[in-house]
Amino acid sequence: MARSSNATMRRVALRNLAAHKVRLALTVLSVVLGTGFVAGSFVFTDTLGHTFNGLFSDVAKGVDVQVRGKEADGSGVPLADVARIRSIPGVRAVEPSVSNQIVLLGADGKQVQGGGAPSEGISYVPPAQHLGERYVFTSGSAPARPGEIALNEGAAKLSKLTLGEHTKVLVPGVGTIEVTLAGIYHTKSDTGGYIGALFSNDQALKLFTDGKHVGTVDIAGTGVSPTELKARVGQALPDLKVLTGQEVQDEAKNGVASALKFINYFLLAFGAIALLVGTFIIYNTFSMIVAQRLGELALLRAIGASQRQVSRSVLLEAVLVGLLGSTLGIAGGVGLAYGLRALLNSFNVGLPSGPLQLEPRTIIVALAIGVVVTAFSAYTPARRAAKTPPVAAMRDEFASTGTSLRRRTLIGAAFAILGIAGLVAGAMAKAGGGAAGLVGIGALGLIVGVLLVAPALSRPIVAAVGFPLAKPFGSVGRLARNNAVRNPRRTAATAFALTLGLMLVTAIAVFGSSAKKSINALVDNGVTADYILTGPDAIGVPFGAGQAAGKVQGVRTATDLHPVRVKFRGSDQRGTGVDGSLSDVLTFSVISGTADYTGHSMLASKPTAESNGWRIGSKVAVTSFDGRSSTLTVTGIYQHNSLLGDWITSGDFYREVTPTKYLTSMVVLVKGSPGTNLVTLRKDLLTATEPFVVVKVQDREQFKGTQATQINGLLGVLYGLLALAIVIAVLGIINTLALSVVERRREIGMLRAVGMLRPQVRRTIYLESSLIAVFGALIGLGMGLTFGALFVRTLRDQGLNHVAVPYGQAASMLVLSALVGVLAALWPAIRAARTRPLEAIADL
Repeated sequence: MARSSNATMRRVALRNLAAHKVRLALTVLSVVLGTGFVAGSFVFTDTLGHTFNGLFSDVAKGVDVQVRGKEADGSGVPLADVARIRSIPGVRAVEPSVSNQIVLLGADGKQVQGGGAPSEGISYVPPAQHLGERYVFTSGSAPARPGEIALNEGAAKLSKLTLGEHTKVLVPGVGTIEVTLAGIYHTKSDTGGYIGALFSNDQALKLFTDGKHVGTVDIAGTGVSPTELKARVGQALPDLKVLTGQEVQDEAKNGVASALKFINYFLLAFGAIALLVGTFIIYNTFSMIVAQRLGELALLRAIGASQRQVSRSVLLEAVLVGLLGSTLGIAGGVGLAYGLRALLNSFNVGLPSGPLQLEPRTIIVALAIGVVVTAFSAYTPARRAAKTPPVAAMRDEFASTGTSLRRRTLIGAAFAILGIAGLVAGAMAKAGGGAAGLVGIGALGLIVGVLLVAPALSRPIVAAVGFPLAKPFGSVGRLARNNAVRNPRRTAATAFALTLGLMLVTAIAVFGSSAKKSINALVDNGVTADYILTGPDAIGVPFGAGQAAGKVQGVRTATDLHPVRVKFRGSDQRGTGVDGSLSDVLTFSVISGTADYTGHSMLASKPTAESNGWRIGSKVAVTSFDGRSSTLTVTGIYQHNSLLGDWITSGDFYREVTPTKYLTSMVVLVKGSPGTNLVTLRKDLLTATEPFVVVKVQDREQFKGTQATQINGLLGVLYGLLALAIVIAVLGIINTLALSVVERRREIGMLRAVGMLRPQVRRTIYLESSLIAVFGALIGLGMGLTFGALFVRTLRDQGLNHVAVPYGQAASMLVLSALVGVLAALWPAIRAARTRPLEAIADL
């Protein structure tokens, strides 16, 4: 008998889904969007990982052992050791490898942009001597003499250079050289954005080394295993790092995997946000569905269905919806991954091509997430439906009533108080990771608190907001406001999806505005230079550009700021090497000591000095990345300056600890002599730095604009990803209103019967939707502005020392939310207006 009853309940659940196709479609769509982003994230990164692994399978091919410097940024392997390597028993062939970053100029004389892919110059080794991947020339020939280069096919396409054409290459630390394209070659590691310029071995040694070292040395063995050969080479050269060919391959693959892991986490974070917003919609949907079906479920109880069977019936519907939505979400995720790769490649990011990878893990995770989230969302409504007494559920008024909000509001208030306490503690704590963690915990507590308190908040807020909005519409406006207030649980659940999306968008907007304001304040209050020379992020300002600028007539000083990297107590320390006068181009405050940063002297920022225990006269023992030891003396402590960083020292010390091929400048600050015509000075600076190709000469306003553009680009990516959460929220409003129209079908029929016109019905739904959207937007904007401001405050020691609240953007979001509410209500409103009075009244 029990089996028969269970089978009957399963048929009831299936028929209920089939009978409400629109409701089913809207519910499934919310699951699709949530799981689709998670699946797309996995497919995208799995595809990149699979493709890169294929590319790197040829790295160190034919190489048994590789020798390199102890540190990646060190000088490399001494040329004197190459002869020693050849004499080690078991060594068959030795190939020194020389390479360095370059900037290639295309046929138009401008820098060839390879996106995120490397752009490097490499020494050409003939096939008979080459141990790695072979270069297959598709046209022309290999570089045979200085002044000739060969390009990979992708670089030739990007540069639009043809065989025999002349161009220029900028080599950091050397300058610009004239070259001729002698050949074009093919290689498996060509990602489309990669630029690999082959130089003759003699010229590569001259351009890319200090004449005493090479980057790496590849070794092929004979009659001995790679492991044994590694041990022999390591014993002969204990001061160098020795790896087997397999270890070199694994290292390259692990580096890619680590980078892709960050991308995956980043995308999955937004997938989780989309899924969270979708969860609210699914929960809201099932709550409404169960509320509408209480009469139906009560009849089932009355004819013998048990509480367990009723709850299982609702949960079965949820699981089926989850399975269907997750399956479609996986398909959508594949499409999303394809579209994301196409979008990034359209911006010349240089991603490798390859077939999309749909791993079993992706399918399992997407299905599990979709089904579990949907079943979890349906559990509480199912449990409530099962416990509802049959007679009570059959009363019409029961469906629209709910349990008291008192307990829920009290619990929410407790969470909110704890969250506020965490936020206050984080705001008052010392800047850093601990403060940010407190703010994060406090934000989470407040979000949970607001979620629980939202139904109680909806009544007064919607009533207050609805009064001025509804008043011009008379009785239609009052009816819309009453509809929004009547069921606070539904209003809060519907609005909270939009609340989460706008909260994140607003918090990011505060972060971006604060970053731009902090940069502007730094430049306006700290930079007194007339012009700022900048270069690409990859190489900075080419070494020598500052000296060229300093020779221009009318220049009082050209101050180079160099990136210094050393090791202190075993950990990396990054500082700034200075060539020239800081006082002429920057305003910075020395708190104690003197502003002496010449020779082996150093100035430390106050936070850095305190964290390391440095005082005036302290001796700081550091090690360069090629293993040389030096000692710096602290001569002064200054107020932290974002442009100068944690500590500053001399340009001489920078060159002492930095290999020649890594010499560069972060920026060059130029100050004109008194009375100099700045327009003329700019033209002369452009002429002087023209040989360095990539140098930009900007005044302070242009420099601020460039930084703002970079920040806006990052914000654009974040907004684009968060748009998915907003789309889901809008669909949630559509879903709720559509179900609300179904629930109020009899009520709407009565209104139509007593004379309400179709336009008035539509207007009522529009206003109700706008009120719900504005309520959600107000809560989201309030939390977003608070969280954003407090997070910025925790980063004040990183240069974000100004909090900027984008009030204009917040106001526009509020207006847009009201418009979104109207747009979301279009279809439900049309559906409501088409309700036939007599049929609607007769339904119940």
